[in-house]
Amino acid sequence: MKKFNNNRNIIGSLIKKYREEKHYTKTDLSHKLELLGIELDRFELYKIETGKTSVKDFELIGLCIVLDIDFDKLKNLVIDYDTPWYFLYQGVLLFY
Repeated sequence: MKKFNNNRNIIGSLIKKYREEKHYTKTDLSHKLELLGIELDRFELYKIETGKTSVKDFELIGLCIVLDIDFDKLKNLVIDYDTPWYFLYQGVLLFY
């Protein structure tokens, strides 16, 4: 499985931060996601938050909806201007 900085996802710490700011337990978050038709139990959420598993696109969208995470904040997770492996061209992130 592909990894970025030795993690299977880069949003886990952001998910945990927003979950804790809302004072949700992993079980609370799991129940709220279930209302959207997304089944992630607390152990799966733990694996996401610790970067041990990847996140499907629909799971990411559900997490952003439930935790009120602006999609624009997600792009800031990979934009590190000291890293030479990408550049921005007319607002598009290009990798090389």
